[in-house]
Amino acid sequence: MSLRNFRDLADKRLVSRGNKILSDLFSKSVSSVRQLSDDEASAKGHYRFLQNERVSEEDIVRNMMHNCIGACRDRYVVCIQDTTEINLYAHRGRIKKDEYIGTTNGLRERGLGFYLHPSLVLDAENGTPYGFAHVKLWSRNGEFKDKKARNYQSLPIEEKESYKWLEVSERTISALSEVVPGMVIIQDREGDIYEQFARIPGPKTDLLVRAKADRTLKDEAKLFAAVAEQEVRGTYQVTVEARNGRKKRVAQIEIRYTEVEINNPKRNDTTAAPSLKLSVIEAKETGYDGEDAICWRLLTTIEIKDVQHAMLCIEWYSWRWTIEEVFKILKKEGYHIEASELEYASSIRKQSLMIMEVCIKLFLMRLAYAEPELEISADSCFDTQQQEVLEAYSEKLEGKTQKQKNPYNAPDLKRYVWVLARLGGWKGYESYKNPGITTLWIGLGRFNDAMEAYCLHKDVSTR
Repeated sequence: MSLRNFRDLADKRLVSRGNKILSDLFSKSVSSVRQLSDDEASAKGHYRFLQNERVSEEDIVRNMMHNCIGACRDRYVVCIQDTTEINLYAHRGRIKKDEYIGTTNGLRERGLGFYLHPSLVLDAENGTPYGFAHVKLWSRNGEFKDKKARNYQSLPIEEKESYKWLEVSERTISALSEVVPGMVIIQDREGDIYEQFARIPGPKTDLLVRAKADRTLKDEAKLFAAVAEQEVRGTYQVTVEARNGRKKRVAQIEIRYTEVEINNPKRNDTTAAPSLKLSVIEAKETGYDGEDAICWRLLTTIEIKDVQHAMLCIEWYSWRWTIEEVFKILKKEGYHIEASELEYASSIRKQSLMIMEVCIKLFLMRLAYAEPELEISADSCFDTQQQEVLEAYSEKLEGKTQKQKNPYNAPDLKRYVWVLARLGGWKGYESYKNPGITTLWIGLGRFNDAMEAYCLHKDVSTR
């Protein structure tokens, strides 16, 4: 897996500038142009790149797609979709109002910003993040009306905002169908749309969507009842972490599944099949009646032949946290894109896309350490010079005992993740919890300072 760079822009100078920005975003872990830039000339170059009409959102997304295709070729993949809003209301007096910004749901009617809906591609076997097959960006105009005012139910799917699920699925298939043996598109409850089940599945494409509606089946039964009355096919345990006043617990999960035939609601698309056969899986917590009890009902075009198939689908759906982590890094931990000092929404949108591309490197580093048997080349995140400096730091950070030594060898990415984690405050013992994104983030910042000092010393010593 190679470094995730720009390859195709209007000219070589833009490619060079774009790759410099990607490198700085990764190593310095901030979105502020002033903090990213080494000097005034560098800052001006960054601003000009984001405002350059020859660098469009489509150009950046196309490069992200090419990086993804190159990384996932010949691999069976899962493609996770979700939506997030970037709310810039706090900067309403400074942000230029144009077609790149509009109303959002945030802060109710006071929301101001835009939306992102990516298709994040992971390896179906081990969860390795390959990148983004597509990213849809849009904004609502100032006259955006609620569903009732728009007579939303009667609109064809192509005129609804929820068409994003079908559109991004179609773009994902277009990008990957020639290079992968197969894919599973994974979506949350908003993707539970009949038209999508009717149009998207194909020889290489399956859908796995959390059910939102308790649909009426062809035999007049209800979907949720149909799966709930099935016998328990298997059980497993999952640890639910303490959060927001919730106590930590070990949840006991029962698995049920069956085949169902759902009816076409026929509100709009009368050309679609009158009914569709799908599998439904239920993963439901037992022995606990709290409001946060786990209950997933998953609709899929995958034929569930046994409990192992069902467990695999449940595991794939659980990987949705990965895309939530991307949004978290973009908006909260680390980049705080909603606090950007940029004046143009178009620039913030481009910067957001570039940060998302950088997030893939962060996930590669965390995954490399979390999966000891998985080998990822250090070249996927660090160039030759950076690896040299990391090697020097590895020797410095190692202790006297064997337990305090770096247990990994080059060119395995884990060797350098160990170094960054140690720089971020991790103690380095195998008995400790694996380093998280925040720890790696801190380590990257310290490493960037070291790289600047190294480069400065190198330049001075050769004069």
